[in-house]
Amino acid sequence: MIIYEPIMLAMPLAEKIKDQILQEKKMPEGEDFRRILTSLGLEEVCLGRGLALFRSKYVFALLIPSAKYITVDIFSSSGDLSDALELMVYHDKTLDAYIVDIMPANELEFEGNIGLEPVIIDAETFELKSTPILGHFEKEKENIFLVISEKTYEGWKESGKLGVCPICGADGLVWQGGIAHCSSCGFGVKVVKK
Repeated sequence: MIIYEPIMLAMPLAEKIKDQILQEKKMPEGEDFRRILTSLGLEEVCLGRGLALFRSKYVFALLIPSAKYITVDIFSSSGDLSDALELMVYHDKTLDAYIVDIMPANELEFEGNIGLEPVIIDAETFELKSTPILGHFEKEKENIFLVISEKTYEGWKESGKLGVCPICGADGLVWQGGIAHCSSCGFGVKVVKK
């Protein structure tokens, strides 16, 4: 797994949070987020007054827990805010669902488009009600791929959106076997079969 920019942390983080909610059948707490962030290779560098700061070589993550929702702000270690993202986890009382959503931290500054579908988990049945395409990133030669499971791919295929890039939302994803390429954002998508 590689993490060079905020999106490369946000997607595996969202996947781990989704998996924890489905397994534990409850909203994760701040301590759960701290454990997940360190399991993704980040180092906790500061903890105090309810906030925690994590870093890797290329990104920083600020964990801000509250009673109603938990926010993780993710930004480049260069300090450039144009690709900064915010991951929010909360219980939506109107939908009666747990939501894990990734959005630009500053929509006016964000350079690209976010095509990520939010995670929506029914709070009573704990069934996944959306089709988020989540995974982790790997580098092969000069290409960077979002690596997804076969189960994620099957759900994506059923949604009828295989031509839409799960990272930037652009149409025209080109597939060859279990690998796709997006000409808009430059990332690839690779399906790993178990």
